[in-house]
Amino acid sequence: MGESQVRAGGTCLSSYMPYEWPFGSRVLTAAVLGPAQPTPARRPGSIRRTSTIDMSWPRGLDGGVHCAGSCRDLVTDVSGAARVVDLASVTADISPERFYLAVDSVPERASLKELVGARGAAGSRTRMGQLIAEDKEQGTPLYLLMDDIPAAGLISGQIRSEWIAPDDRPPFQGGLGMFDNICTGHAAGSAHFGADGSVMAVQQTRAVPPLADPTDPLGWNEHAPDGREPSMRRARRIDVWVEAGEIHVDAFFQDSGINPDGVRFAVHEYTLTATASADGVLTSITAEPHVLPYDTCPAAVDNVGRMVGTALPEFRSTVIKTLPGILGCTHLNDMLRSLAEVPVLAGLLDR
Repeated sequence: MGESQVRAGGTCLSSYMPYEWPFGSRVLTAAVLGPAQPTPARRPGSIRRTSTIDMSWPRGLDGGVHCAGSCRDLVTDVSGAARVVDLASVTADISPERFYLAVDSVPERASLKELVGARGAAGSRTRMGQLIAEDKEQGTPLYLLMDDIPAAGLISGQIRSEWIAPDDRPPFQGGLGMFDNICTGHAAGSAHFGADGSVMAVQQTRAVPPLADPTDPLGWNEHAPDGREPSMRRARRIDVWVEAGEIHVDAFFQDSGINPDGVRFAVHEYTLTATASADGVLTSITAEPHVLPYDTCPAAVDNVGRMVGTALPEFRSTVIKTLPGILGCTHLNDMLRSLAEVPVLAGLLDR
């Protein structure tokens, strides 16, 4: 193990590098930009949606994951005054086999109890959209959180790479080609594949600053404080404002965790800027890779322009069709899907 010093947003951070074989971590290469500033100043006349899903293991790393999510919509008016216009929270317990053991939400949705006993993988998002169809149609904070819970359960497995020594991890379960071409980072023939199809190369991670800006207590929704226990977090920020009849978007996406030294590290991080017409059709978009696991991952940002001309409300269904397999990155696609609610957020500015 070792440490190196890096700079992010003018702050010197300790970059922790744990076990390097396999699935360990290493410092970033030139393929990505390094950690972003997660919390720019709130723009007068804008709305900010922030969400966090914090994952913990109260029964140990083999005992299933507990997810605690929060999402908030905050309008900052032209005078700079802020008001909360919507708020939601979710808790979910997922077994090691990725079955839902419990799901609770505020506002309460009794239909979500039907997820208990269901596997939190393929088809789960579709089922959630059916169970809370009104929230999906209205693009509420609750819908965003519930749509993110299956992905949170999946990325939570990264914590084992940081807290369990290589010799103590279970053997690779799968076969040759199991992960081929599922995304840009896993394009067939990539150097990080072993002969048995397992991912052999170490993953790039980087120490990152806190989400919250101490000079702006309202910059983020409330979320779990950093500690010294194993934890992971998915965080999103979407700033929306309207200027000269055009919708503008500035967004941030991060999957991060706490390592055994108590340092928060990111394994996936993107920023994105975009514009859309007044009727919600994407007119321009730029995505930047800040922290990604493999050298092949950043190429996915070159393809986001394929979404231009698509209506934002359709993004949850069209992103995967437009950017399938090696054209996209699983995490960048997740970031893009959340732009579907941008027209809803822009509409809240008029209230």
